[in-house]
Amino acid sequence: MSEQPTIHGDVAAGFGPVADAFRRNFTHHGEIGAAVAIYDGDKPVVDLWAGHRDRARVVEWERDTIVPVFSSTKGMAAFALATAVSQGLLDYEQPVAKYWPEFAVNGKDAITVRQLIDHQAGLSGLDRPVKAAQVADLDALAEILAAQKPAWRPGTRHGYHALTLGLYQGELLRRVDPKGRTIGQFFAEELAKPLGSDFYIGLPAELSLDRVAVLSATKGLDILRYERDIPLRIGAEVYAKRGLSYAALTNPRFGAPARATRRDFLELGVASHGGVGSARALASIYGAAAGRTGALPIDDAVLDRLALAVTADDVPAEDLVLHTKSRYHLGFRKSRGAFRFGSDKRAYGTTGLGGSFGFADPSTGFGFGYVMNRLGMAVLDDVRSRNLREALLRCV
Repeated sequence: MSEQPTIHGDVAAGFGPVADAFRRNFTHHGEIGAAVAIYDGDKPVVDLWAGHRDRARVVEWERDTIVPVFSSTKGMAAFALATAVSQGLLDYEQPVAKYWPEFAVNGKDAITVRQLIDHQAGLSGLDRPVKAAQVADLDALAEILAAQKPAWRPGTRHGYHALTLGLYQGELLRRVDPKGRTIGQFFAEELAKPLGSDFYIGLPAELSLDRVAVLSATKGLDILRYERDIPLRIGAEVYAKRGLSYAALTNPRFGAPARATRRDFLELGVASHGGVGSARALASIYGAAAGRTGALPIDDAVLDRLALAVTADDVPAEDLVLHTKSRYHLGFRKSRGAFRFGSDKRAYGTTGLGGSFGFADPSTGFGFGYVMNRLGMAVLDDVRSRNLREALLRCV
């Protein structure tokens, strides 16, 4: 058992179990630095942080510390597209090619926006090798994306578009936005800034890297101490350099996850996995959606669709990339099988590599955000996040 951490922040009456679970993550689950926040609509009821933002455990995690959250970024990108739908710029059920004519090649002419963002398009990997620097050339990147042939018949299966989804979302949004903004610019101006949210899809030049926590991969004996859900099949495909997992997780080449605090990567603004922010930012945005506070530029009809209680899969449940049963809905994950979150099936959110998680629970009005800098190895359900979510349910 590790030493007791100093926990900073505030907890409203009745939410003590969340603070207890947060503390236990440090004493029993190898936490280095982390934060958790829960909003009841627009009201913070949990706002905690503790530990250190560096591997040597010297520099303390501060109230304004932010950290890369990898695929938890996908939820923020999904909110950006939901905003575009609310503004009449997009329709989930229309073909992508309606907005992006060059996309309609190699059997992609009928792929809908919904199928794309629900990982059903078969575009989880790219045949042409793409370097991180090439991602910044949006026009050239758009040609590569449009030319890609699906790996399976679109709309019949799903497989996690780990790195590519945000690239496609970004180009789609750039096409329909009258101002031609990147998805990061659109998110900042339409969502983050009006809410005062400390989340960025594209790190601003004026924001110091000193605020960004250093990531730490789990290695050696710590794997045996803290990890119980090691994705062996994914690892085998990546090691063998074959299969859908390898294609989805290695191209474009962004480098090792623990190096994701480089400014050149964070400034790219990749909506798949390039976001950086705080637990408070995730929780406040999800809380605004769950509690219908009116703070988001998303109309009630769209929020109703996001909160739909999906009880059946429209494609086989097996994820062809992650090799687990998953359920996606309008760019978000939905509670399914062993991976459950929120109070019921109306909840929606996204997880990030290493353990971060943000979600909305419309039935209770709660928004949840958890971020950390020790990268766990679970595909979906990191034990630290699960401990916090289960503690929250005991408070409801």
